[in-house]
Amino acid sequence: MLNGLQLFKKEKQKNKAKKKSDNYTSIPIKIQEKEEIKEDGNYIANNHESNNIDDRFWSKCPECGEYTFNKDLEENLFVCPKCNKHMRMNVRDRIEMLTDKGTFIEINKETELVDPLKFPNYSEKIKSYKEKTNESESVVTGIGRINGIRYVLCVMNPAFMMGSMGSVTGDKISYAFEYGAEHNIPVVVCSASGGARMQEGMMSLMQMAKTSRAVTKLAEKGQPYISILTDPTTGGVSASFAMLGDIIISEPKTLIGFAGKRVVKQTIGRELPEDFQTAEFMMEHGFLDMIVERKDLKDTIYKILYMHKRK
Repeated sequence: MLNGLQLFKKEKQKNKAKKKSDNYTSIPIKIQEKEEIKEDGNYIANNHESNNIDDRFWSKCPECGEYTFNKDLEENLFVCPKCNKHMRMNVRDRIEMLTDKGTFIEINKETELVDPLKFPNYSEKIKSYKEKTNESESVVTGIGRINGIRYVLCVMNPAFMMGSMGSVTGDKISYAFEYGAEHNIPVVVCSASGGARMQEGMMSLMQMAKTSRAVTKLAEKGQPYISILTDPTTGGVSASFAMLGDIIISEPKTLIGFAGKRVVKQTIGRELPEDFQTAEFMMEHGFLDMIVERKDLKDTIYKILYMHKRK
């Protein structure tokens, strides 16, 4: 079996031979690379002079700039093996990571576009994102099990209009909490969003109040709500349901905030700490209950749900 480096070299030779083929399109990424090193079973590119690398097989870490073989990155749950940067994760991969195999059943899947402002090109943009992501909206909701315990899971998708919250997203999240309350099961939400969806105006902002009200319905039933903040959790999402969890967990180095750092700086007129709006800063100031590595998330959620179930 070919290892990552051998596969890369083999593909590189094939690419040269097929460079003019109509059936093949390569989007190369220029990097500085001379040799490949293997560290803890993962292939990582050194920063030296090199040729183009095919991004179908390699991914660049946004934090340290190192390249990792895609298969190794996937096996490492999309966490950089060099600097431990928790990269953005495909919504379906996250669902698979947090549920027992074959137990997730999607609910409220069919959606209808709401365009109250008739915003220019909005419907076309939604259609484009649906085709690109193969998802109907910026959140996927459903019922799953974690080590046998049944619960409602909502996972926001930053690849779909930056995970922005419009009226459909708000409806799906609200319904998920109502479902949990009705069936007396806990809810887990993985937030990843740039905030309210500007193309829907006040309809989008209204979702902050609607989702927050839905959270209280679950609380009235005595069922726990675990909020998991992933990169980024900002804007109207951070100012509503994302920060209302009974237990609030974040992945390391997640961007968490309402307004952007530059806006805050200009508003208060002073310099901000270097780690401002990071998970570590929020933890230090009492806004989080814990920071958990991605590989430990499933076990952590299970332990919390198990303790509640035992009560």
